[in-house]
Amino acid sequence: MRKLASRAEPRGPSGTVLTAIPQSGYGARTDKGRVRENNEDSFAVQSELNLFVLSDGMGGQASGEIASRIATETVVEYCLAAERDSLSVPELERLSGLSDASSQLAAGVRRANSAIRSATIDHAERQGMGATIVAVRFEGCRMSVAHVGDSRAYRFRSGQLEQLTRDHSFVSEQLRQGLLTPEEAEQSQLQNVLLRALGPEPDVEIDVTEELVLDGDAVLLCSDGLTREIGDAQIAAILEQDEEPQAAADHLVEAANEAGGADNITVMVVRPAGKRGGAFARIGRWLKGPKES
Repeated sequence: MRKLASRAEPRGPSGTVLTAIPQSGYGARTDKGRVRENNEDSFAVQSELNLFVLSDGMGGQASGEIASRIATETVVEYCLAAERDSLSVPELERLSGLSDASSQLAAGVRRANSAIRSATIDHAERQGMGATIVAVRFEGCRMSVAHVGDSRAYRFRSGQLEQLTRDHSFVSEQLRQGLLTPEEAEQSQLQNVLLRALGPEPDVEIDVTEELVLDGDAVLLCSDGLTREIGDAQIAAILEQDEEPQAAADHLVEAANEAGGADNITVMVVRPAGKRGGAFARIGRWLKGPKES
């Protein structure tokens, strides 16, 4: 069961690849796990924008699946339309100190929040529907990351795994404040209580950061069905072992299922420069360079 505030909602299928990019660049897989009857996770890829989006739905029955699909498709559609039509992000939505791509990504997430809320109107069975989201867009040697909830983005660099996002959950906040130890947090029965998600409120706070992309980096997006089952050390070992992104994505999902598969599992592995060890300039083979003013 998934909770936001004091409401409990079950979670989890849908994987959407809108446009394919070279398989040496990314791999993705979604799986309902070994316990859930359906899959409320969704993912989408838009290669023209080098955009990757993952969402974990909540709401029960088919509602979670609807919410996560709305989330991923809305972000992709907004960013693609804005890019193709040369639309500027409204001034009130521009993020100070960050790139246009980051502002655009955040604006897309805000519209996903509104779209999910709109989808509950006149549908009593969808009340309480919501979703987490994590989205990454590559532009040149820069990566924009936007997220709400507890779906995560990681960077794997030189054998080290670093979590780039901060979970918007009750347990994570208690851990950050020193009110829980890591061991207590891992065993807590409140792990599913979210402090932020798309859908429940008219406005949502979105965390947006920018990171430098280096040759050899791998970027991992995942729903919590992965991280609840396997730890950082095992994730890092798999990313180290499997250089091909699709092989790594498959291996991660299989490992989570072997560990219990208690929830839906969705994984996206992106290697912006393909295999490790190539020249830094190879990023430009499929990542667009920064726009000229």
